[in-house]
Amino acid sequence: MKNTMKKPVAIPVEKLRPFAGHPFKVRDDDEMNTLIESIQTQGILSPLIVRPIENTDEYEVISGHRRLHAAQKAGITEIPALIYALDRDAAAIAVVDSNLYREHILPSEKAFAYKLKADVLKHQGQRTDITSEQIAPKLSTEVIGEQEGISKDTVKRYIRLTYLIPEFLEKMDEGEIALSVGVELSFLDEQSQREVLEQCAINDCTPSYSQAWRMHKADREGTLTTAVIQTIMSEEKANQKARLKIPMERIRKYFPQSYTAAQIEDAVVKLCERDYRRRTDRER
Repeated sequence: MKNTMKKPVAIPVEKLRPFAGHPFKVRDDDEMNTLIESIQTQGILSPLIVRPIENTDEYEVISGHRRLHAAQKAGITEIPALIYALDRDAAAIAVVDSNLYREHILPSEKAFAYKLKADVLKHQGQRTDITSEQIAPKLSTEVIGEQEGISKDTVKRYIRLTYLIPEFLEKMDEGEIALSVGVELSFLDEQSQREVLEQCAINDCTPSYSQAWRMHKADREGTLTTAVIQTIMSEEKANQKARLKIPMERIRKYFPQSYTAAQIEDAVVKLCERDYRRRTDRER
């Protein structure tokens, strides 16, 4: 990226636009509140990276969507930014690359980020990136895998998640279903996914990998029906253990919005352990 300005410039907030279709979530949670407070007291310490929007006097944000949102909440009128002259494809890749290495990134964010980058690479003709006539062209998923240090199949599996309905994507982000389960469910059409979701609510469960795989198999064979989904989802899992089930809405307010279901469960167990130690100490 070539910086058209060697140092940050102050840009009015109303001239800044989020990158259209960027896959990363900007949440009003405890971390955002902390960022807002920091900006109110210290200002924006790290400049945004932006690109000029063609034929306008506005700019599209490449890196810094959370800082932009926090600045707007804090009432900041101008934001320091580095301006880079990028076309849409180069900007999309920069958006993905500048956000993938955040400390906390959700499976759904990674899925849509990989898809965005793969689509851009295909558009740029990455499949014909040949260094020798004897070398086969690289797939966009291969290129992403090499850059991320993972296999092209893992990249493909994440991209499959973009076919999940929003409710299952949320369950993925909350840690309620595994990546492998999400991949199998992603092959079902929207109606079938919603029927599975309904059975999740009725049976108070989530699909195991075996259940998701069998529903995918039945779908491939043309035998997946509502009755089949009901039968598979009503099965008692062989390794299912007795569980204490507490509706999430009863305890969600006591934890940061960024906490996943697994993090909340760990915190509840630690609180129980702490209470147990206090009671046993009193009994002594």
